[in-house]
Amino acid sequence: MKIGIVGLPNVGKSTLFNAITNAGAVCANYPFCTLEPNVGIVAVPDERLEKLAEIYFPRKITYATIEFVDIAGLVKGASHGEGLGNKFLSNIREVDAIVHVVRCFENPNIIHVNGEVNPQSDIEIINSELILSDIELIEKHILKLEKLIKSDKKYLSELEMCKNIHQRLCKGEIAKSPGISEEDSKHLKSLGLLTSKPVIYAANLTEKDLITTAQNPFYKAVQEIAKNEKSALIPICAEFESQISEMNKDEKLEFLNCVGLEKSGLDRLVSECYDLLGLISYLTAGKDEVRAWTIKKGTKAPQAAGKIHSDFERGFIRAEVIPYETLISCGSISAAKEKGLVRSEGKDYIMNDGDVVLFRFNV
Repeated sequence: MKIGIVGLPNVGKSTLFNAITNAGAVCANYPFCTLEPNVGIVAVPDERLEKLAEIYFPRKITYATIEFVDIAGLVKGASHGEGLGNKFLSNIREVDAIVHVVRCFENPNIIHVNGEVNPQSDIEIINSELILSDIELIEKHILKLEKLIKSDKKYLSELEMCKNIHQRLCKGEIAKSPGISEEDSKHLKSLGLLTSKPVIYAANLTEKDLITTAQNPFYKAVQEIAKNEKSALIPICAEFESQISEMNKDEKLEFLNCVGLEKSGLDRLVSECYDLLGLISYLTAGKDEVRAWTIKKGTKAPQAAGKIHSDFERGFIRAEVIPYETLISCGSISAAKEKGLVRSEGKDYIMNDGDVVLFRFNV
């Protein structure tokens, strides 16, 4: 999973990015890896793996990972190359979802790029740049299709779809506007349009407002926009995340409890990303390794096995499955088998989140 973080300068985007990537590396015992100056890979916090490790005593624990891309330089005019815009708009086309950080706090010591805190205006600026970039991309695609149609009429429906999307973009609407047809939706992903990607608005608040979001007028404005777009929204405090990013697990939990929070911003963000993209995790466990594997909801057992190795899918025989909670309550896989709680599932079995699986295959 690859998530792009966008936002205007001085909204807390880079603070959040640095806190999340550092927190992910420390809390999950996964080495922080910098692929480029603006890219970080973090492990997905998953307490289930730690509980399974207490049963299997594996040589290693491998967490699912998320790649975060800090889309820096996104300012007004980015679609025309302002503020490193071309480079980072190119990077964002590769992400699965966008986290749009919006400033919802006032601080005279942190200058707002446009002179005042105005979430609605900030969102409109970012969306406008993404829309302008999408218009340029789809216009090039339309020209390509018009040439192809001269020799093959099968591209007519795709051309019509692209023209409809182009009209919508020119009106200032995002590509994934409510009411878009199912057929158009299928083509959007392949086109790589920025405004077709799922969006999570991260409302960056002060620590005080994080507990009482209903009293923050800036948060209410973002909430209304997210509702109209059918986008996700999470309240977050980038400064607070920065403070807890280097704490160990026990310290972090105690600190969160003190301020009345159950989960860190990273945990809430990861959970929202999984829900937004329709993802779940199944688990494998043994002496060598306890590991989480990320798949789409609705994935069948053979295709899930293929995440481990293509041979597992090609030679799939069956999946020996037990829900995580059931295995933990039994205390061991042998005890679960004695009680007849380990199921044997075939090719049509649809995987569930938290399934602990052993795949049987023959190649």
